[in-house]
Amino acid sequence: MSQEQPCKLFLLDAMALIYRAHFAFSKNPRINSKGLNTGIMLGFTNTLLEIIDKEKPTHIGVAFDTHAPTFRHEQFEAYKANRQEQPEDIAVGIPWVKEIVRAFNIPILELDGYEADDVIGTLAKQAEKENFTVYMMTPDKDYGQLVDDHIFLYKPAFMGNGVDIMGPKEICAKWDIERVDQVRDMLGLMGDAVDNIPGIPGIGQKTAVKLLKTYGTVEELVKNSADLKGKQKENVENFAAQGILSKELATIKCDVPIEYVKEDLKYEGIDEEKVRAIFTELEFRTLASRVFKGTDKKAAIQKNDQLGLFGEAQAPTASFSPEIEFEEESVTVTEQKAPDTIHSNIQNYHKVKGEAEILELVEFLEIQKELCFDTETTSVNPMEAELVGI
Repeated sequence: MSQEQPCKLFLLDAMALIYRAHFAFSKNPRINSKGLNTGIMLGFTNTLLEIIDKEKPTHIGVAFDTHAPTFRHEQFEAYKANRQEQPEDIAVGIPWVKEIVRAFNIPILELDGYEADDVIGTLAKQAEKENFTVYMMTPDKDYGQLVDDHIFLYKPAFMGNGVDIMGPKEICAKWDIERVDQVRDMLGLMGDAVDNIPGIPGIGQKTAVKLLKTYGTVEELVKNSADLKGKQKENVENFAAQGILSKELATIKCDVPIEYVKEDLKYEGIDEEKVRAIFTELEFRTLASRVFKGTDKKAAIQKNDQLGLFGEAQAPTASFSPEIEFEEESVTVTEQKAPDTIHSNIQNYHKVKGEAEILELVEFLEIQKELCFDTETTSVNPMEAELVGI
């Protein structure tokens, strides 16, 4: 009897991954022939495919924030008030990303009044009770408070750093704390500039670690403020309520009223027709060749690449001289086609720069039957030449 496959749930923080894609392509935008910046969609789809191909989740969901104010805004009006206006490419990209997620037959998880963090926290805790191993995919440090024996923080690779999978031991070591729930206390004391959480003035990360080793929580620190001295004592006493509020703002809710149905999260493959339509519209031909492996893989790559890289220009029809052979009542015309040369075949050259384009080049080269490399040197004399490039 075959053993049942262990349940492996990936919960993706959409906005964190979208912003990650935005920054990855901000200096080198991906503009298709329609003038659409597709960097957000490309980056997110690459990440999604990597998870599906390498991690092979049995279940998966993608959580989004909504435009509605959350309970944190009601608690603290200035929550996230310092954030800059959303970049245009992100505003344009979000609807596309949602369509991509739907085309992959993955549920979109969102609920007005709550952030994606809260939705993911709630589902992660519920899934753990049903013996799932859960991976919360996000670069957001706040999620460290949620990790458990079967819940992990899955930080995606970025800017040369590899994937980082963190459990309780790794989170405690990273923050220098004893329990993962103290991540909330750390943020309550030192604040979080990203979300405009104020914390207690004068307390940075090192001081927060020291205080928590002694008192354990923000509340206990406030109760024992008489033990402190000087400016630190003054700040803790004057900003006690602010410190406790900051901890509450940093706390991820795990009781969001969102329905958990594990069957809805089960991953059973893409809607091929929808994915093809989206990839065609966005001109993701290399991605199409990666997803739809088989007879159309090489045909897809021969067309212009979705990023405008590695596409082949259409060569002009070469001249030929017909050679006529007479065979009884039929006439056969054999076309003697002149061989292609660098002069008769239009060439299309591209400069490759940056990790994303190098990875794209590797993907393209891997499906070719043949390839060659040329070197650029300072001299044609091999004994004197110095290498300039490949």
